[in-house]
Amino acid sequence: MEFEWNPEKAEKNFVKHGVSFQEAGTVFDDALSLPTMYDLPSENPEEPGLPDDFHFLQPLLLYLTFVPTTWNPDLVYSAADLNLYYDLNHPLWYKHPDWFGVVGVGKLYQGQDLRLSYVTWQERVNPFVVIELLSPGTEEEDLGETEQKENKPPTKWKVYEEILRVPYYVVFSRYTNEVKPYHLVGGSL
Repeated sequence: MEFEWNPEKAEKNFVKHGVSFQEAGTVFDDALSLPTMYDLPSENPEEPGLPDDFHFLQPLLLYLTFVPTTWNPDLVYSAADLNLYYDLNHPLWYKHPDWFGVVGVGKLYQGQDLRLSYVTWQERVNPFVVIELLSPGTEEEDLGETEQKENKPPTKWKVYEEILRVPYYVVFSRYTNEVKPYHLVGGSL
């Protein structure tokens, strides 16, 4: 099938729907001045960091390539955008890393179920690496630039560094192509 532009037929179609050919041209001209994806927010203020294609594709790549050679592949687990519960004294407190990898646990919870979340006090193994993909709404917290608020859960930085003691924490900015890797040494990232 070949497409052929027929201005007379197009004009009749516009008129049939109550739009003049000139008005239709104005609509198309106006479309050129409408906001683009670069002008509009890509994240919901209620749920910063999501959604965009990058936050889907990058964790998928990490999931497919996280294969530590010194571990049995059956004991390597990774997840994206999964709640990570970390404090038995505050069981509803969690962080939601863009991606994390764990060595020493199976891919399925208790060998049979897909995980709904990762509960450190049940798994008894903390993440080996956590990766946060910077977005405007989460950048300050991901980089450890926020202070803990009174009677609120601790910051991501405090959870990863002091509570879970994650050996490797990596922050990546797709806007600057900058990777900031942190390694836990003597209790500090």
